[in-house]
Amino acid sequence: MRVGVPKEAEPGERRVALVPETVSRLGEGVEVVVEQGAGVAAGFEDAAYTEAGATVGDPWSCDVIVKVAAPSAAEAARLRDGQVVVAFLAPLTDADGVARLAAAGVHGLALESIPRITRAQPMDALSSQATVSGYKGALVAADRLPRFLPMLMTAAGTIPPAKVLVLGAGVAGLQAIATARRLGAVVSAFDVRPAVKEQVQSLGATFLDLGVEGEETEGGYARELTPEQQAAQQAELQSRIPGFDVVITTAAIPGRPAPKLVTADAVRGMRAGSVIVDLAAETGGNCELTKPGEEVVDGGVTIVGTTNVPSTMPTHASQLLSRNMAAIVGLLAKDGELVLDWDDEIVAGACVTRKEVTA
Repeated sequence: MRVGVPKEAEPGERRVALVPETVSRLGEGVEVVVEQGAGVAAGFEDAAYTEAGATVGDPWSCDVIVKVAAPSAAEAARLRDGQVVVAFLAPLTDADGVARLAAAGVHGLALESIPRITRAQPMDALSSQATVSGYKGALVAADRLPRFLPMLMTAAGTIPPAKVLVLGAGVAGLQAIATARRLGAVVSAFDVRPAVKEQVQSLGATFLDLGVEGEETEGGYARELTPEQQAAQQAELQSRIPGFDVVITTAAIPGRPAPKLVTADAVRGMRAGSVIVDLAAETGGNCELTKPGEEVVDGGVTIVGTTNVPSTMPTHASQLLSRNMAAIVGLLAKDGELVLDWDDEIVAGACVTRKEVTA
């Protein structure tokens, strides 16, 4: 089985789907072809791939194509009938991209659609990349905040610690909590799922009780609140947010715009110099004033709407993603041959396009 690793063409995408250390662990019978320069932006030179046993060449002729971003129109034109493409295919929001793969006759496996079951945990790319986002979100907040995060006792007096609020306690939120705590901040967190309260507290943060509880989906995400619950949540948050120096938002609903948790009025009630890091900017943002892809200042409050946050830490983001990819490749390779077992719930669940076989 031959696995191809193209160089990412998406503007600003610095990650690579496989790194050299993973290439050497894919097992016998699996050959890897890496496009020239594919890993350079993430810190992995072509020579490192060849030392690991890969070949530098044309990846598009391989049986399996592993990517970060979904193939563009130009890339889809290079695909051939029967190939397998594994990437973040955005199946719930990018209908045109999925249609291109279907038209090319390829089997498209979406990383977002990997079932959240125990056996698939090593393949959970959403979680691995969310870990990077949560960590970086806390660092960005510390960098933009014109105050110390920890309490400092100096000859000039004592500086009180900054107060940080994390909205959403999924993988990104929990990592943001842990990082902000390590930096010395006093951290509070809120999530509509009461089940995560113990996880928040185990990290040394305070769980903020707003009197609003929602349900959890089978995939572990928060189910969208009713309009009445959203109104109650926003009203309570609006009164609490001005008491924090930093707000890091991470709430997302698959295939839907990010829920608006932080109103413009709440932002304008914050002290000048406060910071909001909106890790949901990719899907519109949790803050009403977020501008995806931009950093803006409103009333002295900095609102960071950086998109594709994992790509800002491409080395470790790629290493984590590469391990996810290796687990998927291991599922598809049987004695060095490509085998698509449609009875396997992981393969079937991840599949968003499938080549029809006619008798």
